[in-house]
Amino acid sequence: MKYLLLICGDESAAVHANDGCEGWSEEMTSRGVVEGGAGLAPPSDATTVRVRDHQVLLTDGPFAETKEQVGGFCLIDCEDLDEAIEIASKHPATRYGTIEIRPLRAGPPPDLS
Repeated sequence: MKYLLLICGDESAAVHANDGCEGWSEEMTSRGVVEGGAGLAPPSDATTVRVRDHQVLLTDGPFAETKEQVGGFCLIDCEDLDEAIEIASKHPATRYGTIEIRPLRAGPPPDLS
């Protein structure tokens, strides 16, 4: 089953932006569970897009003001939620932030046309 790991933290997590994953990526790649991932630029660099009444509305920075922001993500493929939890719990970001685990929806991708 495929899961998305959303790596989140508050403003204090920014000091860890360039820390790397302390061998986590290499271990998970050798196990064959990591399918991709990346760190993200800070929320201040974001552009938020909404469409209301057929009009495109852009906002610089994050749309929602929250204490925690997404700082990166990993896509994993593993047996079940228990294995996803074990994988996420080994990630160094759990020591200063949180990792939200979300299963990908099954079925064909949505028609975006």
